[in-house]
Amino acid sequence: MKAAVYHKPADIAVEERDVYDILDDEMLLRTRAASICGTDLRIFKAGHFKIPGGSSRVLGHEVSGEIARVGSLVRGFREGMRVSFTPNIGCGRCEMCRQGYNNMCPDYEAFGISVDGGFQEYMVVPNIAIRGGNVFEVAENLSFEEAAVVEPLSCCYNAFSGLKVTPEDTVLVIGPGPIGACFVQLAKASGARKIIVAGRRDERLREMERFGADITVNSRDKDLKAEIDRITAGRGVDVVITAASSPELQPLAVELLATHGRVNFFGGLPKGSLAEIDTNRVHYRGLTLTGTTGSSNEDYYRSMQLVANGQINVRDIVSHRFPIDDIGAAFALAQTGTVMKSMIVHH
Repeated sequence: MKAAVYHKPADIAVEERDVYDILDDEMLLRTRAASICGTDLRIFKAGHFKIPGGSSRVLGHEVSGEIARVGSLVRGFREGMRVSFTPNIGCGRCEMCRQGYNNMCPDYEAFGISVDGGFQEYMVVPNIAIRGGNVFEVAENLSFEEAAVVEPLSCCYNAFSGLKVTPEDTVLVIGPGPIGACFVQLAKASGARKIIVAGRRDERLREMERFGADITVNSRDKDLKAEIDRITAGRGVDVVITAASSPELQPLAVELLATHGRVNFFGGLPKGSLAEIDTNRVHYRGLTLTGTTGSSNEDYYRSMQLVANGQINVRDIVSHRFPIDDIGAAFALAQTGTVMKSMIVHH
């Protein structure tokens, strides 16, 4: 079988491996779709603390496939079943895991980070993931591609659910990429009064209109604060989501909020970056500042239902498809930031 193996920053090579043997409490998955995420790009560029120097890893945590083999001790799964995953696997014992936050476990494992992921033709599903409830049967009406993109949607769902968007709210999404497309559709499904998307690439902003944005603003050409003041008659927006990794965006997001506004700092900042927030504005306007990372198994389950029910379209978020032999080209294209989502498809 073929596996795209990460060895060090900027070094991913397609290698031949034997199909894995599994233990009695594991499963073997024939991977069918695995999309490239911003996390994959960051690892490719700068590494990850869970992949120490001298070791290797198969990346890819937005994965779907069909079960090729089931260990004799595994119950509830069968060969041929179509499945996908929540990537963060909790220890099952800590305070966060006990409360259902497998994504916040301080001792987590994760597909494509500490456990080999989906950029290979077959992958092992370890017992900790089976026992932890990370494996989900894919709804019959979903394609493998759609099932793989449920994962980033679930991260957005986790962030969005805490913002309590109502039909009276104007929502601003900063960052018109695949994550932005998920947030736009979640806002639409919540009945938001107006959805604004800001970004610096016209081609991506046009994509956001397809997903339901009412207004787009190219912040490279226009002052975003002035535009929001104009659009809202100086009131500000009720909700801001920073779906981009920029230290300048976080203070700006707070400035753009109306009284009792809410913000989610979704895009993490580079290590060592700090943002200076006007806490007097937070205090006197009664603002709510939130942050989220990853998704719980519950977030993932609810997100798959949204896609299966036709409320969220993740199919059109996938813009480019590559065979595993072309993973270098797939990463190169994804790094340009000019396309939506690149996906490795296994036939």
